[in-house]
Amino acid sequence: MAARPTVHDLLSQKGRRKWLQVHVDSGPEAAAAVEAGILILSCEPDHTLAPIRAAAPGAFISAGMPHGSVASPDEAVRAGFDILARGADAVYCSHSPRFIEAMAREGIPVTGHVGLVPNRATWTGFRAVGRTPAEAAKVLQDARDIQNAGAAFCEVEVVPVELADIITRSTAMLTMGMGCGTACDTQYLFSCDILGTHSGHYPRHARRYADLLALEADLQARRVAAFRAFAADVAAGSFPAEGHLVRMAPADLEALLETLGPSRGNRT
Repeated sequence: MAARPTVHDLLSQKGRRKWLQVHVDSGPEAAAAVEAGILILSCEPDHTLAPIRAAAPGAFISAGMPHGSVASPDEAVRAGFDILARGADAVYCSHSPRFIEAMAREGIPVTGHVGLVPNRATWTGFRAVGRTPAEAAKVLQDARDIQNAGAAFCEVEVVPVELADIITRSTAMLTMGMGCGTACDTQYLFSCDILGTHSGHYPRHARRYADLLALEADLQARRVAAFRAFAADVAAGSFPAEGHLVRMAPADLEALLETLGPSRGNRT
């Protein structure tokens, strides 16, 4: 198995290679992604991080620091080191650049975020960001601020292709593009959208390649049907049947009863 990519490996290939990237929610998803040739993963830094790392030892993992989970740069540094210690290769951070800078100064690889940032969507709404000159300039400045803070990577989400291209060509960071066409250094989607594992909204920039929700619904129906059949057989006396039982040989039973004396095994 090849060694997993490092920050240096990824940045040294900027402009020369387009990477695939998927946000995964479980070990099996991570293993499937790596088997399909996807070596950049992201995930939450919760109970799923350890099984995802175990399932994908050769993948580069950026684990998200929950927005608002830290209230100072010092707390961000402690949380960042903890996330790395638990198996991540980089820490996603949607906090302000001063949090990113504190972690970067300590050598923690950080992934910033510009464009549609869900944790900050109360200011923009859930829409494409950067269509007007003023808004595009703001997104571009956000990317510069993240780079100046020392981030190694920058997620660029749902901005015009032209703006994503400008950001990608003007920064040394690896840009992780979601909803940006092919302009960024990675092509990034969430596994839940690719696999069809939810009944909620599927974003315009995503494509569903499977319908695991329907498969899971069918599997659940089969579980219920099997449990009902078991309960019905027990109620009807058809389970357990003779073939499910273990019986003693008559002579062995008689010998046992002899040892029990006059009670012959009867309960008092």
